[in-house]
Amino acid sequence: WDNADFSRGVGTTFYQEFSTLNTAKPPFVRDVEAKIRRYLRSSYSAAWTLKITWEKAPAYSARTDTQRTITYQAILTTDGFRSYVLMLYQEGGMRWDYTRLAATNVLIGYT
Repeated sequence: WDNADFSRGVGTTFYQEFSTLNTAKPPFVRDVEAKIRRYLRSSYSAAWTLKITWEKAPAYSARTDTQRTITYQAILTTDGFRSYVLMLYQEGGMRWDYTRLAATNVLIGYT
């Protein structure tokens, strides 16, 4: 996600932190816990969660194309022992034209 380019004033990035150790959990955090339990078949209770959203983000270099944007999120969460990242993309997946990017060996995700 580091190839987003906001230099032309198109798109935005924002985040929301949820510290839920010894507090009531909002529906968003309960949903994250449910996804981890379902996909990993593991018990999980979040102590901290961070949701980062890139909204209508154009690809680098935005000076060549600000029309083809994408909205996506990274959700980081931990129980203090285990940590997870959920990566969510809008319907239709990553819609940047990868043939116009500086590097064409692109990868969605993280390593």
